[in-house]
Amino acid sequence: MAIDFGQKRSGIAVTDPLQMIATGLETVPSGQLLDYIKKYMSREVVECIVVGEPRDMQNNASDASRFTEPFVKRLQLAFPEMSVKRYDERFTSKMAFQTMIDAGLSRKKRQDKALIDTVSATIILQSYLESIKHHHKL
Repeated sequence: MAIDFGQKRSGIAVTDPLQMIATGLETVPSGQLLDYIKKYMSREVVECIVVGEPRDMQNNASDASRFTEPFVKRLQLAFPEMSVKRYDERFTSKMAFQTMIDAGLSRKKRQDKALIDTVSATIILQSYLESIKHHHKL
C-alpha cells in the first residue's frame, strides 16, 4: 500500500499479490486516513505501507514534511508490526497530471485534486515496486 499524504486529503494505492502493478484505490480525507487503513487491513493483506516523502530539489525534507512526519509516527504507533517505508515523492503530482493528459482525461477530470492524489499514490507505489525489483537484480 502507498500513501500520498496531504494536509486535507491523501491518495491511496495498492498492488496485486505478485506486486507487479500499482492501482489507485481511493482518496480519503487525511483526518480519516488511519481509520480507513484499519478497515482496509481487516479485509486485505498488506505487507508494507509506503508513504511519499516530500523532498526539495536539493534532496532535503521539504516544508510539507512537517505534516507528513507526524502522520508517519501515528501510523507506526497504530500498526507497530507493519513495515512503514518512505519513498521520494518529488515530481509525482506533475507526473500524475501528465499521466491524466496522456490518458485523454478531460480538463475537468484533470482538475479533480482527489484524482491527482490517487494517481500520485499509484506512481509512488509503482516507482517503489520497480526500485525493489531493480535492487534485487543488483
